[in-house]
Amino acid sequence: MTTPDPFTIEVIRHGLTQAAEEMSLTVMRAARSPLLREAGDLSSAITDADGLLIAQGRDIPMHMGVMSFTVQEFLKHVPADRLAPGDVWFLNLPEIGGNHLPDVKTIRPVFHDGRPVAYAVSLAHWADIGGAVPGSYVPHATDAWQEGVRMPPFRLFHADGPDREKLDMLLANLRGPAEREGDILAQAAACRGAVERIDAMIARHGAETLRLAIAALHDRSARQMEEALACLPQGTFHGEDFLDDDGHGGPPTAVRVAVTLSNGRARFDFTGTDDAVPGPLNTTRFIAAAGAYYAAKALAGPDIQPNGGLYRQLDIITRPGSLLDPPPDLPVVGGNHETAQRIADAIFLAFRDVLPERLTAGGPTTSGLLLFAGRDSRDRWTTLYEVHGGGEGGQADRDGMPVVRVHMANVMNTPVEVIEQDYPLAVERHALRRGSGGAGRHKGGEGLIRTYRCTGDNVSLTTMFERRIVPPYGLAGGQPGAPFRVTLERADGETLELSGKTHVTLQRGDRVTLESCGGGGWGEPGNTTTSKEPTP
Repeated sequence: MTTPDPFTIEVIRHGLTQAAEEMSLTVMRAARSPLLREAGDLSSAITDADGLLIAQGRDIPMHMGVMSFTVQEFLKHVPADRLAPGDVWFLNLPEIGGNHLPDVKTIRPVFHDGRPVAYAVSLAHWADIGGAVPGSYVPHATDAWQEGVRMPPFRLFHADGPDREKLDMLLANLRGPAEREGDILAQAAACRGAVERIDAMIARHGAETLRLAIAALHDRSARQMEEALACLPQGTFHGEDFLDDDGHGGPPTAVRVAVTLSNGRARFDFTGTDDAVPGPLNTTRFIAAAGAYYAAKALAGPDIQPNGGLYRQLDIITRPGSLLDPPPDLPVVGGNHETAQRIADAIFLAFRDVLPERLTAGGPTTSGLLLFAGRDSRDRWTTLYEVHGGGEGGQADRDGMPVVRVHMANVMNTPVEVIEQDYPLAVERHALRRGSGGAGRHKGGEGLIRTYRCTGDNVSLTTMFERRIVPPYGLAGGQPGAPFRVTLERADGETLELSGKTHVTLQRGDRVTLESCGGGGWGEPGNTTTSKEPTP
């Protein structure tokens, strides 16, 4: 057969994208944990038979970059001939197309004529995956096993339903098993819905037409990315950004990149990045690629359909033993969203002198995570995983926006009404952090002030955030934004500032106040366009 006509290709492209977006909506509607149903810490994707991304939801960039590898790596361990219709496989190992243990991937093959022709992939952040600390963020972790249950690919559902023995074994090792089971069923339902949508597309267009349309979409994205990269300044550009510390209170740790643009290709060389660290800020080479994919698309081709073809033009190089390619026994939970953001910022900073008009100054490139966990009145575990936005950096043509998430993140906040109903917490203040944006021709956006009062006893609090020591940077002469800050005021009057990676126990009446970072300014303050004529 020849390539389908352009109209058919567009119908198929939109149909695949609709199926992926519907998966995310299904998880949010069916999940039990507020982290999924309210905050939307999840992503959805569809791949072709080879595991190459062909469609994605409007979800979280760091997830989508990683999911470009998940099925490819999965098939190296579970060949396609081991799969059967109705299978749903689960995995979370960072070294198998992953990022960190709480982000669990669900894979279901789509069969036609006895062989897989596509795969539906649901990623959801489980509010607890076991480990040494409730919520599975362990600031003091020194190895991967302290962070929770490690799941190589295993089949949890067959055509006739869940494998109860495996499910019970898994749930016995997680806090909040009823909530986790609800989230598992939501992911499985999302994948089933995608299979039904793709089956309908095959019935309408035929499997061969679908295959050829997908190939044409890959080729088109590759061609568009090649053309877009050729329009950028050519050469090698260097950038670096720093984590506040090594995860255990050590010195700042660098992410360094050399970006080479040549002949419609981009190479991202991270070999100059610092060595792996003892704390949970290491991350995987898949996250390194996710950061490069995001930055390349944002700079060169924001309107290009994201798929495997787009990524043909990009080469990513990491150094084994480094922060971005660590040994598999090191902890990685915070690297997923803290180091991932340093990767994106390092790439953007590489272009600060040649493409400043396309860049924003530094912003809240951190999760700003406060993770509260405790037991409710019925002695069940409850876990609030709450991220906090900050001020966006200024741009060449406007000020930064207040209190947003930028770059690799896209998680929503949990409504105060839900927090106060489901958790032993009261939100006493929620306001803009006035004056926190950096000065500039276009100033940085303002951060957030939020105060939580503990209404229960023995509540666990884990922090995991950056930009406390290294503030959001200014660009083109702009000033940096105010750094992140979290303060604990005990009920007895004792006050202390919390570090970015710590774990404490709260008691009734304790207050935690978060002040998120402001955005950096763009351009020198007061440097505005000067009129050629004197002012009368």
